[in-house]
Order: sequence, then structure tokens, then C-alpha cells
Amino acid sequence: MTVPPDEQAARDPDATTSRDASSTAARAATRASDRVAGLAAPRDDAALREADRRVLWHPFTQMRGWMTEDFPVIRAAEGAELIDADGNRFLDGVSSLWCALHGHRVPEIDAAVREQLDKVAHSTLLGLGGEPSIELAEALVDVAPGDLTRVFYSDSGSTAVEIALKMAFQFWRQTEGVDAKRTRFLCLEDAYHGDTIGSVSVGGIDLFHSIFRPLLFQATQLPVPRGPTADVRAADTDRCLAALDALLAREGDTFAAVVLEPGVQGAAGIRVFPEGFTRAIVERCRARGILVVVDEVATGFGRGDTLFACEREGVEPDLLCLAKGLSGGYLPLAATLSTERIFDGFGGRYDEFRTFFHGHTFTGNALACAAGLASLRLCTAPGFLERTRALTAVLARELAALRDHPHVLEVRGYGSMFGVEVVRSRTGGAADGSPRNTTGGAAKGPATHDVPEWFPTDTRIGHRVCLEARARGVIIRPLGDTVVLMPPFVTTEAQAVRLIDVLKSSLDAAVAEVLS
Repeated sequence: MTVPPDEQAARDPDATTSRDASSTAARAATRASDRVAGLAAPRDDAALREADRRVLWHPFTQMRGWMTEDFPVIRAAEGAELIDADGNRFLDGVSSLWCALHGHRVPEIDAAVREQLDKVAHSTLLGLGGEPSIELAEALVDVAPGDLTRVFYSDSGSTAVEIALKMAFQFWRQTEGVDAKRTRFLCLEDAYHGDTIGSVSVGGIDLFHSIFRPLLFQATQLPVPRGPTADVRAADTDRCLAALDALLAREGDTFAAVVLEPGVQGAAGIRVFPEGFTRAIVERCRARGILVVVDEVATGFGRGDTLFACEREGVEPDLLCLAKGLSGGYLPLAATLSTERIFDGFGGRYDEFRTFFHGHTFTGNALACAAGLASLRLCTAPGFLERTRALTAVLARELAALRDHPHVLEVRGYGSMFGVEVVRSRTGGAADGSPRNTTGGAAKGPATHDVPEWFPTDTRIGHRVCLEARARGVIIRPLGDTVVLMPPFVTTEAQAVRLIDVLKSSLDAAVAEVLS
């Protein structure tokens, strides 16, 4: 006899529970199978947000807060705009974390990747060559500053710096012998070079790096000019260089390399160095035989209004680190360029084992290199730098109105990279007046001038400004209390004006909410 479902449930509720669970599991398995097979129906923003919170762990994100915050889920893009799963458009004010130089769906890069897909997507560079990796390396060497002649590929800015550190260390071991004195590294306060262990070791942002200190090798940090304005920082330059001179007089022959970002520290909140500061460091270190590692992960390919910031700073590196815009933001790709002198330090008989023992599975990936070559052709095409400078001029013009805003300490710019520092008050603070950004506002020296009062850290004022901007259809990012702007070079004048207008209204709304 067949028992009706409701009667059966009454007789054996556990059986019903078991069937429901089994049915739910079956539906879940079907959905999973459909996703893998590509048969699942497209989901809207809300459904994708729910899935995101269930399965993803986001970078540099306090995930407990993320779970209660709405966010767009990007499905498509076009030019300088990102498009979410509901079809809403957002102006990409940070080039998708500083890498989408030419914007999105760039015809020339799209075509290059599609053409490469008809050939080969990836083959190893272990024991084989790869046509796109050769062609991109030739092109990079042709345009690179100084006497850089060799290209070693990896997949991110962090790995590019990691490779440079290992190259410098091994070079001296093989040049001076196993008792080499040059085993140490110089870096700068408030530096950021990535998140692998070596790159963190030469970083100087305590908020990011202090928890990992037991894992790190010790690097010597050099002071950077401090103060709330460019004039105050310029006056502080002599103090920093005097400290470097004293250090090099005592210990100069123990350093393998100095690692620095030329002209500006990006992750420190677009901290722009006084004119000549980068060159002064490089000249002093080179006079002591110290190798110069230049991190152009953020500043390369036109961001500083020259193809490489090295050219603007008058610096020729021994090792140059590139990533982000290298592939036009299409695929993970990085490169460490070296001089022939360093390359020759790794030559020898097989039984001398002078090989550079470092590599990545996707070193020189064909698709990434095809994208990189297409992007580099755009960067070296006639009129490219003129367009980047024109965008810089529009952004600077529109941002000028914020320089007297009562809650803006400073508008800092380096090429088309801009940082707007938000403060509670321009005066009344107790720290040394340096931009707080990611460093938490801790005093690093005596105050000799009026200093700002920041908003309490837990107000997350920079984050609030960015949320307000997102509600108005613009994507920007905070670095602590500094709001960063770095739009794609394809951004039109009208879009640039809108970007700054939205920033202004978002800043006012966020400050009003916090102070209410």
C-alpha cells in the first residue's frame, strides 16, 4: 500500500527530513554540475554577492566587514568603464588596481590574445624558447632606460622584486666568493614592494608587514622626507641624505643593493619625493658599488608622464622591476630586467653551479607576452605620452579646487597618479605631520610645524569616501585616509571631470556623515 506523503511524514518525520536533505543535496550537485559544464543561468548582482561571501577570500580586506557590505560584481567592461551583473556602469578611476593602462576591451590587445590562442596558450621556458616571450623581451630591451639587456619573466610585481633581490645577492656571492660581505639590502621607510617574503623584507609599512617580521630577513631602512606639505618635505631632504651618508661611510661595502620606487611611493598614499631625492640616493649608493634595484611596477609605461619614471628621475638601474601595466592589465605578467654585467655573473661551467635557481611554471606565458607586446606597442606609438600628459593636466586642473578644502591636507600628484589626503583638520594634530595613509599616523620625528588632526582610524574615512563614490557610479580606492586616483589613459576629458566632481561630492558626504 502506498502511504500519502503527509501521512508518511507524520509516521516517520526523520524519513522526511532525510528525503529533504537528500533532495537539497541533489539539487546542489546539479547546480554544481551545471556550473562546471557552463550551463548555469547567469546570476544577478545579489546572487553573485551571496556566492562571493560564501566562497571567496579577498586581498587586503577585513572579511567580517565585507560580509555586511554590498558591492558590485563586475561581469563586463568597456573603455574606462566597468559593468556589473545588473548592467550598471562604473567609471574605473583606478585602472583596476593601476594596471589597465589602455582601459578595457582594447581592440589591439584583444586581437593579439586571440591570434595567440590560435597558436599556443602556454609552453614552458625550461628547455624551450617561446616566440612571444622573445619578441616582448626584445621590445622591452629596446625601450628600457640605461644599459638593461636581459629579461627574466614572472607573474607579479612582488615576484619581480623578489627575483631582483635574489639576483643581487647571488651575483655578489659569485663575484666576491662565499665570504662575500655584500649580503645586506637598503630600502626606504614606508616602502611597499609586494607581499612575498623577500619583497616584504624590503618594505616599510608596518601595518602590512609587522606581523610577518619573524619570517623576514633584516633590511636597513633609510629615512624619507616628512611633513604635511611639499615645501616642508623638501626642507627635510638634507636630514635624510645626511643619514644615508653616515651609514654608507660606516657600512657601505656590506650592502648588495638598494631597492626603491623612483620619484613616488605609491602604496604609501602617492608620497611624492622632493625633486632630486631619488637621484641623490642612487648616486651615493652607486659610488659605493651598491647595485640599484628600481621598482617601476606602478610608475612604468607612462604613469609618470615619461615611459619610465627612471627617465624623469635621471636614474639608470642595474635591475628594473616591471608588472601591472606590462600586459595592459590583461594577464598576470612581470619582468625583471638586468644589465649584462649582472647576467655575466651567472655564467660558468656546469659544475660551477652558477645557474640562477629560480623559476615559475608560467614564466614567459605565451598569452601574457602577446598581450604585453601589444600593450607596449600602444605605449610607444606616436602621441601616447602626449595623451597621458593631457589626462594628467585635466586631473590636476580639476583637483586644484580641493587644495583649499578644510578637510583635505594635500593633493599629491606624480604624473597621472594622484592621492587626496583627508583630515579632520589641517592643524591641531600631535604627530609629525607626515601623510598618515597606510602607516597609521604614528609620529616618526619631532613636530616642527603645524600638523594635521586625522579622523579616528575606526571611522575609515577614506573607505567611506570610496563607498560614496561607488554609489555615484565611480570606482576609486583608499590607502588609509588617502583616496587614490589613477584612471586609464583612455579616459576622456568629460570622464575625468566627472571623476573629480564625484570625488568632491563623495568627500563632502562622507565627512558630513562622520561629523554629524
